[in-house]
Amino acid sequence: MGSDDKKAKELLQGLEKGDLKLHELEEDADAESAAAARRRFIEKRTGKKLSGIGSATIDYEKIRNRNAENVIGAVQIPVGIAGPIRVNGEHAEGEFYVPMATTEGALIASASRGMKGITQSGGANTRVIGDAIARAPLFELDSRVHAPGFIEWLGKNEHGIRQAADSATKYGRLKEIHSFVLGNNVWVRLSFDTGDAMGMNSATIASETACEYIEKNFSAARLVAVSGNMCSDKKESYVNELLGRGKSVVADALISEAVLKDVFKTTAAKANNTNLKKNLLGSSRAGSSKHNAHFANVVAAIFIATGQDAAQVVESSSGYTWTETRGGDLYISVTMPSLEIGTVGGGTHLATQSEALAILGVQGVGRSPGLNSKKFAEIIAASVLAGELNLLCALSTRELGRAHADLGRNKKR
Repeated sequence: MGSDDKKAKELLQGLEKGDLKLHELEEDADAESAAAARRRFIEKRTGKKLSGIGSATIDYEKIRNRNAENVIGAVQIPVGIAGPIRVNGEHAEGEFYVPMATTEGALIASASRGMKGITQSGGANTRVIGDAIARAPLFELDSRVHAPGFIEWLGKNEHGIRQAADSATKYGRLKEIHSFVLGNNVWVRLSFDTGDAMGMNSATIASETACEYIEKNFSAARLVAVSGNMCSDKKESYVNELLGRGKSVVADALISEAVLKDVFKTTAAKANNTNLKKNLLGSSRAGSSKHNAHFANVVAAIFIATGQDAAQVVESSSGYTWTETRGGDLYISVTMPSLEIGTVGGGTHLATQSEALAILGVQGVGRSPGLNSKKFAEIIAASVLAGELNLLCALSTRELGRAHADLGRNKKR
């Protein structure tokens, strides 16, 4: 059905008369008619034609009560392919073409050149070193003096807390409990294994059940919020960098002197000096905890293409780029302590996003829960490594502005 069908017209009339509100349309209509009526209503109110937004391939019934509210269509973002990149991982092994959704000219070309250099040097070595999504309920006590007793009780009753949390989710399993105290406030940071899902919803539901168990059995503790910001979700924080959140993953490569010369037109000494002075010294002087060149560029492009929670680019792009000169070769590594991703759930079921995951061979659940998401994490880390390598080399040869002029503005200088 389209914007001229009978039901959509009825809904539009209801909106114009004030008998219906934008969020009420799906109560007695199919999702596509509701979106069409809502879109037409906005067109009339703003005087702007929304034919582009309305030409999406999205199945509105599939996102109903799941991915978005007050839907009028979809925003389309160009998707390009970077690569191939050779990945030598525990879960990702082989060459991969990486879909990236972006409107920033030169980004995909930049990542591709980095991937070329890594592949010609033998590939990126990747490992997932941690895997747990966290939720941190905040409890208040009457006095600071009660905190030690509460923390001791948490330790002694970890089994009961674990049973309560695990009973609320099919796939999630509580792995660790960490406690943090400030005055009479105690944060109980609960870390979960959630399989191939990013798992924030599962972790929240399981945490709520665990909190009920805690309040019932330790009456002096009162829950303030199931999320007390010690998680820490969609915010930059040191706790995620120290304890990890989502996938903690490392990727490295040894770029040969010949490749540095032929592909990047630079030397190991120049690239290493740029990294030390820019990523480490510059970030420290600026007071930033992100000691990298542009993790967020690559992470955001892959997140958007594959249906990840785009707001979690904040913590997912935290991390460190490290380089060393080894003779004429360049050793480079990236460490990503809180890469929050999933191959099921969220927007991964949408048609275009599902296809992007399929390109990588990580769509849905793998042979056993968790394998596909770990494979995905290793591919992302390798792609981020490529982005860092290319940018550092480009900066060391003063190519950055020229590349953006040539590729990012549809013209040449």
